[in-house]
Amino acid sequence: MAAPRKATVVLKAVKNITVQFCPFESNVRSTREFLARVASEKARSSNMNCEVITTVKHDKSEPVVDITYVDGERLVMKGAKLTGSEMLAAFQSRCAAKDPQTNTAAKK
Repeated sequence: MAAPRKATVVLKAVKNITVQFCPFESNVRSTREFLARVASEKARSSNMNCEVITTVKHDKSEPVVDITYVDGERLVMKGAKLTGSEMLAAFQSRCAAKDPQTNTAAKK
């Protein structure tokens, strides 16, 4: 059985990503999976100016991902009720909508 293909994360339209979570809570898995994908070397190489900030707290706080795009728009995802795939899909669809190169390719 083949492993599921992972989509490439492209950070061209992103200014910064702030991820905060308490590692001792049971609901942080999806947030940590999302962080691993956007902080990977391959993803970071798509936009060297994108800041990925991780805040690890020990206060039983809800895991939150706060994304700021280059146009100033923000996307805030609460990871406690989302899967890693859902978070990644929402993030990538918003990035694709903001990337002019992707929009031009889709029209052809």
